[in-house]
Amino acid sequence: MNVRKKAIRNTLFSSVGIYTEYLLGMLTSIFIARHLGPEDFGAYSAVIWMVAMGVAMTNSGTASAVIKFVAELRGAGKEDQIAITIAYLRRAQRWFLLAVLVIGGLLMYFAGNRITPGFNHVMMFGFLVIAVSLRAQYMFNVGIAKGFEDFRATAIVASIATPINLGLVVLAWWVDAEVEALLVVFLISSALFYGVSQMLTSRMIPPPGKDVVLPPTLLSRVRRHMRLVAVTVTVGFLAASEVEVFFLNMFGTADAAGMFKVAYQLAVGAAMLVPGVVGALLLPMMANALSQGRDVAGQRFVASTSYLAMLAAPLVAFGAVFSAPIIALLYGAQYAAAAPVFAVCLFACSLATVTQGGSSLLVSADRQLTILIMVVSLGLLKILLDIVLIRAHGLNGAVLAYLVVAIINAAAVTILALRAIGLHPDWARLLRITMAAALAALAALPLRGHWPALPTLLVGGVVIAMLYAFLTLLLRCWSSNDIEHLQQLLQRYTRGRPAALMQLLEWSGRKTTRQVQ
Repeated sequence: MNVRKKAIRNTLFSSVGIYTEYLLGMLTSIFIARHLGPEDFGAYSAVIWMVAMGVAMTNSGTASAVIKFVAELRGAGKEDQIAITIAYLRRAQRWFLLAVLVIGGLLMYFAGNRITPGFNHVMMFGFLVIAVSLRAQYMFNVGIAKGFEDFRATAIVASIATPINLGLVVLAWWVDAEVEALLVVFLISSALFYGVSQMLTSRMIPPPGKDVVLPPTLLSRVRRHMRLVAVTVTVGFLAASEVEVFFLNMFGTADAAGMFKVAYQLAVGAAMLVPGVVGALLLPMMANALSQGRDVAGQRFVASTSYLAMLAAPLVAFGAVFSAPIIALLYGAQYAAAAPVFAVCLFACSLATVTQGGSSLLVSADRQLTILIMVVSLGLLKILLDIVLIRAHGLNGAVLAYLVVAIINAAAVTILALRAIGLHPDWARLLRITMAAALAALAALPLRGHWPALPTLLVGGVVIAMLYAFLTLLLRCWSSNDIEHLQQLLQRYTRGRPAALMQLLEWSGRKTTRQVQ
């Protein structure tokens, strides 16, 4: 199987997994948010954020290491070292988990009233122990599957566990269950995700070679990776996650925390559903490419940045124009204040998505120290901005802090990646992509405010999609290879119809080829 076919196959399975998990996960969150209301949903979200934080700390250094080194060993033809590498990383993960549970226990003992008001602190600590343990193991298994570039397994896990989780939440909503019942549902879903992922990934690991031990050079690199990434991931989680929900509960109101959580989660889900499919493949692809040479990795970095921008731009345009009807349709009038927050978060999440190629390149190139310095700086900046701005401006302060850090992060990742690889993205092409999305958004603005939310979104989505597709061809946003592939698809499935589209493709292809020459 050649690289292109393999990438398409992985993209297909990754799409199934991501679309299933995030689409049904989003639907699950909508049921919970509508059932609890902004205030209770804000408190519930703070607890779930602590679980996510615990998982990030537990897997810090190990989940990304298993992706990187499994892919690297496969690319170098050293499959006999994979099993012992995974076993070493699992042992390291258990030590991280122990440290997380000790820290969590101390926090609950000394500051439980402030961190989780309204909950029994002993029961809450037990919940955190079980949830973090199960979710961390699940994410580690996902890392194994990605290292083997087996995205079929992640698709199977999502297809089995996510619908069951949704069904349990709907049942809890139907019987008007309290917050505690929803936390029990979270534990059940965690066990499902872990069980299915463990069953599938255990079959992938080849048996270790006889008397095989980790080479000292590889062991040194693994340890260095874990030490640097442990801090990077922990602090980076603060910079990239919705830590604003935690601070809004502490310094603002639970109602504002619920608004931010709704906007943030919807934005992250949208960014993962549309452009994030390709982004999920980048780390193993970059690690594999670097083992083949710097030039190969550079070409994949340039191509991935352009493709991710092509996918993210119309999403940002649609969210900017129709954020109000989106929130009204999904969450109801009680969450109306989340609409502008959603538009800003969607832009910030899309920036992170477009720069995923650069992030994967830096990790694969062993630039963990550079990443560590950047992430720690951004994490500290975000915490400082959150404390200052949320105290002074509440929800608006949280939005501003999140946006500022997202912009600085995207710029820093891009600059560092350019220095590491020595190649530049096609800036002119990225500018034309942005222009196409902006013009499509301006053309759709008059559609707002005339119909209910659902028909507004349907008509608006069609208008933006069609205009954006036309403008990307008119402004020559596609490469010559892309246009040739589109022509072949039209010829195969529609016999070259409509003729006007074929003519536009031919014109854009000639212009693109001439520009490249």
